[in-house]
Amino acid sequence: MNIHSATFELSAGISGQLPASTLPEVAFSGRSNVGKSSLINRLLSRKTLARTSATPGKTATVNFYRLDTLRLVDLPGYGYAKVSDHERRRWSELIEGYFNDDRDLRLVLQLLDIRHTPSKDDYQMLDYMVEREIPFIVVLTKADKLNKTERAKRLAAFEEELADFEGVTCIPFSATNGEGANDLLDIIRQVTEE
Repeated sequence: MNIHSATFELSAGISGQLPASTLPEVAFSGRSNVGKSSLINRLLSRKTLARTSATPGKTATVNFYRLDTLRLVDLPGYGYAKVSDHERRRWSELIEGYFNDDRDLRLVLQLLDIRHTPSKDDYQMLDYMVEREIPFIVVLTKADKLNKTERAKRLAAFEEELADFEGVTCIPFSATNGEGANDLLDIIRQVTEE
């Protein structure tokens, strides 16, 4: 896996636009504004390959980034209140269309903001992946925003909050200082080079 080979491949706004699955894929899932695009940029040592926005709900498409041996897939953020019901249904159809397609999906990185208790939407997504037997790990974003004491408190809380998902791997991550990036790259290499 050569991270420097990464290019933006395409955006799909409806499930009929999803490309054929010709490479192993790693998908990024999470609420709007949890930091999916920032994570992708940090992993690929790029600043603007994946577009970031201060406005939640901007990623309304499934975005594909192609590397030499795999694809990274940025799924639309969920849980943003200020979108129409029609748009919310389109996002839902698109995400389900992606998961229901016959894809070589090796892993989902489920992003949760380390500062907050998982939302109802987060739990629904985690339950969905367990039900569908989709392999996933949890990435706790924005880890740099907490001091040592707050961080220890939140990590302990996550043990309880995610107790129903026994054995799930949780990796604290910061797009600002790169914490967790090498661990995530190692995991992506392991699952896509098997």
